[in-house]
Amino acid sequence: MELEDIVEILKEDPDNAVSQLLEDVKKQYGEIPYIMNFMKDLPEIFIPKTLYDNAIMREFKNLDPSTVELISIGVASALRCEHCLKMHIRIAKRRSIPKESIFSAILIGASLSNAAVLAESTRAIASEFEEELTGKEPCSDPNCEVCNISGAHLE
Repeated sequence: MELEDIVEILKEDPDNAVSQLLEDVKKQYGEIPYIMNFMKDLPEIFIPKTLYDNAIMREFKNLDPSTVELISIGVASALRCEHCLKMHIRIAKRRSIPKESIFSAILIGASLSNAAVLAESTRAIASEFEEELTGKEPCSDPNCEVCNISGAHLE
C-alpha cells in the first residue's frame, strides 16, 4: 500500500477505513488473520496497527513476498505460535512455496529459538555460579571461564 493510499484511508470514516483495510488484507493473504478479526471493532487500535504491519510485512522493496512469508513462518515457529504458523503456511502454499522451503524456515526458527534459550540460560547459570566459584562479584569479561560456560569446569 502506497503512502498516498494510506493518507486517503485515514481521511475515511473509521468504519469505512477498517472495511477497506480488511479487504486489502484479504486480497493479499487470501484470508483475514484472527487478530485482525478480533480487533476490527476497535478502529483506534486496528487502523494504526494494520498500517504499521502493512509497512513492515509488505513494503520492503528488498524482499519478495515469498521471502517475507518464509521469515514469518520461521518467526512463528520460534515463538511457538501455532495459529500464526498455520496461517503463514497456508499463505505460503497459496504462493506456491515448496514444502521443503517451508520446512527449512521452520528449522531455522527452531534453531534460533533453541539458541535464544541456551544463551539466556547459560548466562543465568554463569551469573549465579560466578560468585560461588570465584568469591567475586559477576564480571563482564568475555574470556572469563565462568561467564564463558563452554570453558567452565562445573561439578
